[in-house]
Amino acid sequence: MDDPSIVKLFLNRNQQALIEVRDRFSRYLRTVAFNVLRDEQDAEECENDAYLSAWNSIPPNEPQDLKSYLARIARNAALTLYRKKNADKRGGGERAASVEELAECIGDGGEDIAGGSLVEQALEEKELSRALDTFLRTIKDTERQVFLRRYWFFESVSEVADRFGFSESKVKTMLFRTREKLKTYLEKEGYTV
Repeated sequence: MDDPSIVKLFLNRNQQALIEVRDRFSRYLRTVAFNVLRDEQDAEECENDAYLSAWNSIPPNEPQDLKSYLARIARNAALTLYRKKNADKRGGGERAASVEELAECIGDGGEDIAGGSLVEQALEEKELSRALDTFLRTIKDTERQVFLRRYWFFESVSEVADRFGFSESKVKTMLFRTREKLKTYLEKEGYTV
């Protein structure tokens, strides 16, 4: 069954949608969550949370790209669980390493804006997200895929290298250069980096 047909099932509140989504995206969603959490049971929990969230959010949402929509839900569930489990801990894991690498370009990715309201913070995050999306469209496909694998899916440098058939050194260099391009782009867009 294709994505539009599955979305129609959701819109019609047909529970077959959940079966179709599980059959089609289970492994993918679990991998997305596992890359954040590095724990099979937690990844499975986030996968199931993604199904429930999709059921509760479609409708009113009607995603055009179901796979990406579900991946975002699973990733957000995994990040929430990660923060909850590691609230008193610092460092460790690919998520922490990825965030540290990106911090030089876009800030620390989670601290409150000093003196700003939550509304201001949300607006700033949305604007930054748009700027990042625009930037990603300006770089080569391979650079974009490597960047997303490291910073969206939280894959380790060695996993990214294996996926693309590159050396770890090449991946590190590519990521460094892409972060430098991103930093320059954001500065041109008026962000203080």
